[in-house]
Amino acid sequence: MVSVSPCPHGYPGEACIVCKVRHISVCAALSATELSALDELAQHVRFSQRETIFLQGADADWVYNITGGVARLYTLLPDGRRQIVGFALPGDFLGLAMGKTHPFGADAIEQVSACRFSRTAFSLLIDRKPHLLRRLHEFATHELSLAQDQMTLLGRRTAEEKVIMFLLGMRERWTRLGSASVTVHLPMSRQDMADFLGLSLETVSRTLNRLAREKVIILVPDGVRITDLERLIRPVAA
Repeated sequence: MVSVSPCPHGYPGEACIVCKVRHISVCAALSATELSALDELAQHVRFSQRETIFLQGADADWVYNITGGVARLYTLLPDGRRQIVGFALPGDFLGLAMGKTHPFGADAIEQVSACRFSRTAFSLLIDRKPHLLRRLHEFATHELSLAQDQMTLLGRRTAEEKVIMFLLGMRERWTRLGSASVTVHLPMSRQDMADFLGLSLETVSRTLNRLAREKVIILVPDGVRITDLERLIRPVAA
């Protein structure tokens, strides 16, 4: 069951101000005074590993600003198969569905923390803060770009190129969060990667193992360590 807690920093009304992902989230558009008002609307929630954040088709009553952990976004196809459509990292905003229900589901790959807002209250806030609306439009444009990149990724690319582009994409996203490192955190399973890339589990595992044998990466718990970035970039840059 989702855990609802008070301000995790011990500063009621100021959690948004001290939030480590504020600078890359939609909240970056707000002043300190506006952030305090936003925090008064927030519930600070935690989801355990594999816990559902929201279900596909469920009423979109809440919106979520991910502040920690990684979530898996997926759709269920009519034949029961699952298609992973993305992975939400800290700073990502979830739940702003165009309709009244969620078009996809989300669950926690690892423990996830988030600020949760009533969709109605958040919509009223947006109406009063046009600069926040502009920030949301920027996020929507970015998400559209990611969707287009995903179409390219699943299109005219070899299996190796798809895996490499995924690794480089995750590296770029973690770097944007201030976590620049040769080790790319990958809490998702290889099956998750396969579902996202439109590949089989065997193909993803074989490709990662081959890159490791070629000393391009080192496989480590919960991720990969990139040892030859130039070689990794070469196939997708060609």
